[in-house]
Amino acid sequence: MVPPMIDPGQLTPEETRARALSALWTFPGILFSAFIIGWGAEAAQFLVSRGLALALLAWLQTLPEFAVEAVIAWHRDVPLMTANFTGSLRLLTGVAWPLIYFTAAWTARKRGVLHGYKVRLHGEDAVGVCALLPPLLYFLWIWQKATLTLVDSAVLLVMYGAYLWAVSRMPPEDHEEIADLPVVPRKVLGLPSPWKGLAVLGLFVGGGLVLFAVAHPFLNSMLALAVSIGVSQFVFVQWVSPFLSEFPEKVTAFNWARRLEKAPMALMNMVSSNVNQWTVLVAMIPMVYCASLGHIEAIPFDEHQRQEILLTIAQGFLGLFLLVNLEFTWYEAVGLFALWLYQFLFPASHTFVTMLYFGWCAIEIVRLLTRNRPGTAFRVLPELLRHGRLRKTA
Repeated sequence: MVPPMIDPGQLTPEETRARALSALWTFPGILFSAFIIGWGAEAAQFLVSRGLALALLAWLQTLPEFAVEAVIAWHRDVPLMTANFTGSLRLLTGVAWPLIYFTAAWTARKRGVLHGYKVRLHGEDAVGVCALLPPLLYFLWIWQKATLTLVDSAVLLVMYGAYLWAVSRMPPEDHEEIADLPVVPRKVLGLPSPWKGLAVLGLFVGGGLVLFAVAHPFLNSMLALAVSIGVSQFVFVQWVSPFLSEFPEKVTAFNWARRLEKAPMALMNMVSSNVNQWTVLVAMIPMVYCASLGHIEAIPFDEHQRQEILLTIAQGFLGLFLLVNLEFTWYEAVGLFALWLYQFLFPASHTFVTMLYFGWCAIEIVRLLTRNRPGTAFRVLPELLRHGRLRKTA
């Protein structure tokens, strides 16, 4: 039985302050559960191919984000569930991608690369980049009809299944050395079998139990804290919740980005998170919503929620078009971050920023059609799907 989500507006000032103060343990609790699950995911990534490892790592590391979204969906709060998944996706593309570039570029500068540094993805990363396209196109349909249904869940889950199938066909590659891991997953991988596997399982179970205990109080404390400091609950859930729940994932990616040879892996870790949130995270929402309701019903979106979704779609398309040449440059990172920061500081600008995103997308499409920007990812994808590898470097 899930406890009710309390509207802070119905509480006395003393009750609101007490609930807001519970953030002193719920916020660290979410972080702690995310770190435990992240350690398990980092240890487990050595068992499969690089692409599949990144896909599973991204999914497991964002379990806290899924838990928070599930709590909101269970209480059928459509504005907050929209705020949470759109904020999470926009933080990934608008903040995490650029910060990975800036981190890697700083390392490159210290090594004497003063100009023109680019994060160059591997040919096999074309699968992850192209996997963004189907859910983005489908989300245009979701935005148009202004509802989210169980049929949409099924379609999005099929897309994610196809993505997992594609990345599982990629050959294993050298990825992060065990010596580079944090202490906990390094110690776990040093255990003999079968204790190694049991320890990884124990991390997932332990992190999951902490997450189960803290997810609902975390959401309530966050809503009360928003009221206490006079901030919109929508805004608070949109930015604070995904920032905390995905913080360990970003720590891992930035740690990789500090080593230039790992920068492509760091960026693709974030891209994999984009894919799983556009598909699995959103697919989960109608399932939990209908289970809570007790019957099948579509989730309706009002005009404000549709505006948030369209802005997120526009940013997603731009991120895709910027990576189709399997490179990420300084002006692309600056542009993504600047547009995110502007819409964050000036929420009334969302329509204008959406137009800027789509305008930039149009420029990139023209560049692709005139071959001023090579569509490497689209070009090599068929070969990757046929052979599971590239016959020559893309």
